[in-house]
Amino acid sequence: EIHPILVDIQDVNHLVWVLQGQTLTAVPRKDLMDPVTVTLISCKYTETLEKGRGNPVYLGLKEPELCLFCTKVKGQPTLQLQEQNIMDLYNQTEPVKPFLFYHDQNGRASSFESVAFPGWFIGSCSNGGCPVIITQELGKIYTTDFGFTVLQA
Repeated sequence: EIHPILVDIQDVNHLVWVLQGQTLTAVPRKDLMDPVTVTLISCKYTETLEKGRGNPVYLGLKEPELCLFCTKVKGQPTLQLQEQNIMDLYNQTEPVKPFLFYHDQNGRASSFESVAFPGWFIGSCSNGGCPVIITQELGKIYTTDFGFTVLQA
């Protein structure tokens, strides 16, 4: 039986993801903090997706059960969370593009590019305390390189 991989994500500035209300936020890692456990699973059906951009994956949160997806808000691609079982996405007979990200690994750094909005990457601001977003501003204000530790497969 296939299960998502459970991972702990932090960016190059050692910011971790926490859930504040319904907003995924990147904050400095502290002792009493409980970062979210991210669930990650590859898309089964990649024929219709671009090759060479990375491994298409669904990203979710373990508790509460939410998935990351990209949608346009006021004409601007936006990263949002939706109550969604990641295995339901995995078991769809075709890619659910708003929920898919190309996971590209370069050494120890990983980036996640929106499949629905090519050129837009998951990013966090360098000083922390801001929401995790998708951005085209690579490596300027936002960090789009993440390291993740597999907690269990």
